[in-house]
Amino acid sequence: MSDHLIRGLGKEGSLRILAVDTTETVNEAVKRHGAYPTAAAALGRSMTAGVMMGAMLKNEEKVTVTVEGGGPVGAIVVDSDAKGHVRGYLGNPQVHFDLNDAGKLDVRRAVGTNGFLRVVKDIGLKEHFTGSTEIVSGELGEDFSYYFYASEQVPSIVALGVLVNPDNKIKAAGGFIIQVMPGADDETISFLEKCASEMTPVSKLIERGLSPKEIINEAIGEENWKYLSDMPVSFECSCSKERFLNAISALEPSEIISMIKEDGGAEADCHFCRNKVWIEKEELQELITH
Repeated sequence: MSDHLIRGLGKEGSLRILAVDTTETVNEAVKRHGAYPTAAAALGRSMTAGVMMGAMLKNEEKVTVTVEGGGPVGAIVVDSDAKGHVRGYLGNPQVHFDLNDAGKLDVRRAVGTNGFLRVVKDIGLKEHFTGSTEIVSGELGEDFSYYFYASEQVPSIVALGVLVNPDNKIKAAGGFIIQVMPGADDETISFLEKCASEMTPVSKLIERGLSPKEIINEAIGEENWKYLSDMPVSFECSCSKERFLNAISALEPSEIISMIKEDGGAEADCHFCRNKVWIEKEELQELITH
């Protein structure tokens, strides 16, 4: 089955559950950016978290996540929406290290542990919701868990996993978020804490080829949750020539004239999808005259 996200409720509505397979989605991003394995894992984990955060929104709402841990991959930026569309990029995709002491890709070293995780939600209001927390791990799952707890006051388990083949192709990617709903009793919180301490790392579950439903069954027990809905997930970029022209129109006329004189036009390069668009000098001239 192609990439998809499931929603569910646990413990009689006391837990909100999202789980996702992002293998094809992450592979598309990694391929577009030419990311090396460690950088690919960092980007994939961020996109997996981002698409689940987007799925918590409604209608045309959107969320942008920025991870700046001070590590060699630079900033990781992820955009997602309520419809399962996600895109992402990172400052330096050509980062790779030897495996860490646990025999895993050293995402912590690539991301860094000296910086912030920032979340901006566009929920259709004049002012966007903005939250920011310190990077506490660099492994990203723990960092998103800390964000939900510290910024949104929602105790959460966030598990993210990306397996990368030696040829840089994504073998498997996915994860889950389980959150305590308002009004949950102490028994539910204790149950979730117990699950968190005992659960198998999500990367191992993904490696076994388990579906999002099966991963949740393993994490908290099939009898402890109820499946609600399913939606497709995909890499999708919203860039277009019109958007590039709008961005250029904000420049000083003198800068646009320089583009026309020196280059005979302008080449726009999208950070997210790496598509290049050539803008003719006549199109640039129109921006000046309007």
